[in-house]
Amino acid sequence: MLPPSSKPYLAKGMWSWCVDHGLTPYLSAKVAGATVPKGYDRDGEIVLNLSPEAINGLTFEPEGIGFQARFSGQVFDVWIPAENIVALFAKETGHGIALPNEMFTADEPGGEKPTPPESPGKGGSPGFKRVK
Repeated sequence: MLPPSSKPYLAKGMWSWCVDHGLTPYLSAKVAGATVPKGYDRDGEIVLNLSPEAINGLTFEPEGIGFQARFSGQVFDVWIPAENIVALFAKETGHGIALPNEMFTADEPGGEKPTPPESPGKGGSPGFKRVK
């Protein structure tokens, strides 16, 4: 069984960083399969303001991100499945994190899957190499 997606966890970290530094967190997501209001997307993607002042009930769950937001004065329950998350970034600086699906599933160049570093033995730390 595969573990849940890491996207919501990484997005939550970026969201916290933005809020902690007084920046406006924006979420970019694919709309296909998401619960978002119609007509606010561009080319199948939507960008949403996730600042605490703009939304209510924000939850980061292993399956995705949920919250309530107002669109043209109407409250709307938004649900973004984990696989739909594209990026989370600060509006003011553009600093953020892109989370494409390929980042987690694509083979490395040459057709080999990445492998974690080997541990030197029981109780040891992973075999990291120092690069100068």
